[in-house]
Amino acid sequence: MGLELYLDLLSQPCRALYIFARSNNIPFEFKQVELMKGEHKTEEFQKVNLLMKVPAMRDGSFTLAESIAILLYMVRKFKTPDHWYPSDLQKRARVDEYLSWQHVNIRGKGSKVFIMKMLLPLFTGQTLPPEKLEGATEELNAVLKQFEEKFLQDKPFIAGSDISLADLVALVELMQPVCSGYDLFEERPKLAAWRSRVEEAVGKQLFQEAHEGISNIKNLTADKIAPELMESLKHQLLKQVA
Repeated sequence: MGLELYLDLLSQPCRALYIFARSNNIPFEFKQVELMKGEHKTEEFQKVNLLMKVPAMRDGSFTLAESIAILLYMVRKFKTPDHWYPSDLQKRARVDEYLSWQHVNIRGKGSKVFIMKMLLPLFTGQTLPPEKLEGATEELNAVLKQFEEKFLQDKPFIAGSDISLADLVALVELMQPVCSGYDLFEERPKLAAWRSRVEEAVGKQLFQEAHEGISNIKNLTADKIAPELMESLKHQLLKQVA
């Protein structure tokens, strides 16, 4: 049994794993786990990840959860090019620094905008008051400023002259609010140029393929969501944006 990746490409971390594995020619079996159908809640999937979240990985009898852990596992097992997770102490520290910071910042604020613009109207049938959405957008703008000034600066990529895991993880997260209709690159030329470099480094066609589903998220309708998930997800989402 080879490497199995359990993914739903609507998920940002799942897209990071998919793009990384494909761009590095890592052999794996794609195991589709459709979140909107509740497939992550099944007994079968819990045997792979008791946390009932994607992504997850199985390599023989070994299972692993959490996207950063899985990325690092693949880096080490498949000895991918050094630039992804540099052997240089300080470059690696820059990658680690970003991966540690991004969870509640880029990921947290970007996800909040996506939830408010896309998921809450879908699950509740109501749009949020404009001032709430404006507040979430301002929070995202603040961390984008930090990202440019602290992490990207005037470098081509976060760790220097080459793409790393940090760049890939960052860009898939930023695409979430973009696909909800907030083009955060429009008035940020430095960020837009960095995006182009990242896409070029992994392959534009592969990047677009991985984002096809989330790019069409506006076509998602309530009847495509498992009924048993609707009510519980509605309350969870409302808590996240409270």
